[in-house]
Amino acid sequence: MTRAPKRLTRDDWLTAGLSALRTHGPEALKAEPLARTMGTTKGSFYWHFEDVPAFHRGLLELWEKTAQTALSQAQAGSGTATSRLRHTAQTLADQAGADAAIRAWARGHDGAAETLARVDAARLDCLHALLSEVGISNPEMARIILASGIGMAQLGEIHDHDNTGAIGSLVDLVLALR
Repeated sequence: MTRAPKRLTRDDWLTAGLSALRTHGPEALKAEPLARTMGTTKGSFYWHFEDVPAFHRGLLELWEKTAQTALSQAQAGSGTATSRLRHTAQTLADQAGADAAIRAWARGHDGAAETLARVDAARLDCLHALLSEVGISNPEMARIILASGIGMAQLGEIHDHDNTGAIGSLVDLVLALR
């Protein structure tokens, strides 16, 4: 008995798009290469998206929502301001690997650049607020923590290291400066 193929959803296409972006770069974010990868036709793509730019907008909305949700959950966690700061920084470092693909795309895509700017601004605001809670008012510290998480992810592509532990150590060092 032959089983009918699974009907693809909009989310299936978006998930495949994010995966293709991470693995093959922005050139893979077109209907035909994605359809081939997913073993289906372009017709399925166009059933869910008016055109490729609409698909790109959907990808960016999904990535932004995921990033904002992770940030909100990390910031709202229980514990002291110090533990929430450490947890938030570690969450950002964990996400930075997936963010690298968005950052690369943003160099040549205005929508990706605008979305990335909004997410980074929210991250900086969050880190600054948490740092202020623990008595560190210098906004540059938030930039240093965010930039370190981004850089660690880039290093992680070359060297398999524990970015979560390293960013936690950086937060501990920043806190020791109080």
